[in-house]
Amino acid sequence: MDQREFEIQPNSDPNPSTTHVYHLALDIGGSLNKLVYFTKDDDHFVDGEAEISPRNTSEKSKGSRRNHPVLKGKLNFKKFETSKIDDCIDFIKTMKLHPGGSRQQENPGSQPISIKATGGGSYKYADPFKERLGINLDKEDEMDCLVAGANFLLEVVDREAYTYMGDQRQFVQIDQNDLYPYLLVNIGSGVSMIKVEGNGKFERVSGTSIGGGTFWGLGKLLTQCKSFDELLELSYQGNNKEVDMLVGDIYGGMDYAKIGLSSTAIASSFGKAMSDKKEREDYRPEDMARSLLRMISNNIGQISYLNALRFGLKRIFFGGFFIQRHPFTMDTLSVAVNFWSKGEAKAMFLRHEGFLGAVGAFMSSDKHGLKELLVKQEAQQSPTKLSFAVDKMNGQLDGELIGDESIECSVYAA
Repeated sequence: MDQREFEIQPNSDPNPSTTHVYHLALDIGGSLNKLVYFTKDDDHFVDGEAEISPRNTSEKSKGSRRNHPVLKGKLNFKKFETSKIDDCIDFIKTMKLHPGGSRQQENPGSQPISIKATGGGSYKYADPFKERLGINLDKEDEMDCLVAGANFLLEVVDREAYTYMGDQRQFVQIDQNDLYPYLLVNIGSGVSMIKVEGNGKFERVSGTSIGGGTFWGLGKLLTQCKSFDELLELSYQGNNKEVDMLVGDIYGGMDYAKIGLSSTAIASSFGKAMSDKKEREDYRPEDMARSLLRMISNNIGQISYLNALRFGLKRIFFGGFFIQRHPFTMDTLSVAVNFWSKGEAKAMFLRHEGFLGAVGAFMSSDKHGLKELLVKQEAQQSPTKLSFAVDKMNGQLDGELIGDESIECSVYAA
């Protein structure tokens, strides 16, 4: 695959009257449903050099792509809570993202339309998609998609990976010849830890049931928050020292220097509740949310390093919507990996952290090496093929992806 560093741009929902959807894929998890879809602007399908920018002109001159028309558009990302699957289906229907869906409803006897999907929800919610949109979910293996998505993003997207510790973010330049092996830690409802050795070469080596679903479930019980995002925001306002027992609480405010523990290190998550003469209602919800976030992140960070140590891996990439660029989450994971590895291993994060499976499902049409994607053309036209060949371009340093945004890119028609 020719590679391109995608340019990150803010995105509002595309207007279906001025864009065409060429490909859609879903990752329906236990907590969140993620969509990735490519849209083309009406005026950006060009055959010759006249409408190609200087940057794209130089790209077009390369080898076999010289005579390939360029299709410019956006790779879009959006998420929904899985418990509100009808909202996702309504969005797909309203935005006319389901290729041929309206024609399928008008002609019930015609060939069913399929879209790629992964995650347990692709089985659980297959019927509503077929009944309401007239489409089948073509199911792809979840682990295959996670790894394919991570590999694709790390190989193609500029400044995809970064470290975060002490409120400092530093982008990591990925050497394509030195990417593998690495440990991929995907934090969804639960946590999967995957040793990745190359494209299509991976092994799930460990995992834990204490993940994003644990944070959301316990957080909902403790704080009465109504959404995952609300709980994360609440944790930002809290102080876990009001709930957690620290090393300093045990040692009279002193460090335990002999074993490398500072006075502010957490000795026991929620430990103060054991000895304080307080009821649950006496603790602030925001403090409990912060303590819960620290507890789960510390646990995942430690288990991740132990698995990296087991296989001699120095780099650990964390993905999944549990993170959502939350500073305390990333800092806690980083500190845990740094502490247990004595600085030898690094925790790294991905800008498209929550969309790995969806991106992998999106790219799964290419899994036979043909690099072809089904295309939705005008209603009277028959589908054709696209080659998803991507070249390098610079990204923006300040680009942030938090769930409902897009990447500007170009593809070359096969």
